[in-house]
Formats: sequence, C-alpha cells, structure tokens
Amino acid sequence: MPNPLLIAPSILSCDFARIGEELARAESAGADWHHVDVMDGHFVPNLTIGPPVVAAIHKVARAPLDVHLMISEPLRYAADYAKAGAHVLTFHIETCADLPAARAVIAGFRAAGVKQVGVSIKPDSGLERILPLLDSVDLVLVMSVFPGFGGQKFMAEVLPKTRGLREQGFRGRVEMDGGINSETIGRCAEAGCDAFVMGSALFGARDMRTELARCRELALKAAPGSVPAR
Repeated sequence: MPNPLLIAPSILSCDFARIGEELARAESAGADWHHVDVMDGHFVPNLTIGPPVVAAIHKVARAPLDVHLMISEPLRYAADYAKAGAHVLTFHIETCADLPAARAVIAGFRAAGVKQVGVSIKPDSGLERILPLLDSVDLVLVMSVFPGFGGQKFMAEVLPKTRGLREQGFRGRVEMDGGINSETIGRCAEAGCDAFVMGSALFGARDMRTELARCRELALKAAPGSVPAR
C-alpha cells in the first residue's frame, strides 16, 4: 500500500520572533510534520539552529519534527538531535567519504534512538551514491535546490532521481525539498514523492490552510495510488 502523502512546512520560512505561534498556525492548517533545517555554516554557507532550539520547538510542537542536518559531522551530533526530539533525522550523503562511512552514520542514528533515518542528496549528486543504502534508511530526501537558502527555484532535472528510487523498488518515503508549491507539487507526486517540504509557499500564503489543502489535493490527483495522511 502506498505511503500516505505528508506535507512538512519548513520553519526556515516562518517568523522566528513568533515561532510558537507559527508552529501552531502550521498545525492548524494541516501540517503533517514540521521540517527543521539545521545548517552549520560549513557544509552549507548559512547558519540556522542547534539542538537547544530544536528541543524548545519539540516542547511546543504537536506534529513530528522532520530534522534535516545540513552539517559536516552528522554522526557527532546524532545523540543531541535525537534527545532534542527529532522524529526524522536526515543526513547528507555528501558528508560521507564512502559507503562504510554512510552506514556508520545510519547505525549511529539508530543507536541514538532516532525513529526514522533519512539520507539526502544534492541536485548535482548521482543517485548511485545512495542506492546501496536503500535497505537501511526509512526516507530519501531529494534536494530540488542547492541546500543552504530558502526561496530558490525548483530544479525539475532532479525528478528522474525520484522515479529511479521507485523503479529500484524503494518503498520508504521519498521527500522533495526546494521550490515546492502549487505549480510543482503535482510533478513531484507523479514522479514518486510522498512527502513535500514547503516553505515560503505556505508561510507566505494569505491563507495557509487553504493553500496547504490545495497543494495536498494537487498531489493526490497526480498520484492517484496515494492516500491522504489524515
């Protein structure tokens, strides 16, 4: 049976001065997860938040936290983010020198008690880098922009990767992150995605609830075999 479709508003696009209210607003609008981008200023040219802020978010959030580590040493901080309340914890394959290193990260995440482990690939990384790992992860996050900044334009050239994952028989979650809105979400769903990170398209919408519902419906129509999360 297909995975239920999930929409994960990215808090990178919210008003950080009112983050508790913004989390509640996203949940009231129908958010399935909260997507939390962690950047270290090294792997990507930007800095965001660390474990204490994730822990604070977890205290007030009702939806699970989908934590995306855009950091150079994901294994070093696995226990910190697991303790902070990450439901999904995703690392980038580009931080690993080889497959044994990637498997060590996955094992470390599991040992830390992470409920769902994900691996992400940037737009210019080949799918073959993660194919040997598909039997040991719950989620693959395909970046449809280069990580580091919000508000970038969707790169349609990554869609063959999502199709490739399904052709390989991957039954876990395929998540797309970058430039997802009402114009692009259907193409992603048709290509096999079942989780969608949405930032400015939701937090910048006049009516988040209406926009989220519209995007969910567009995704469901494009992937008729999928089912809603709620």
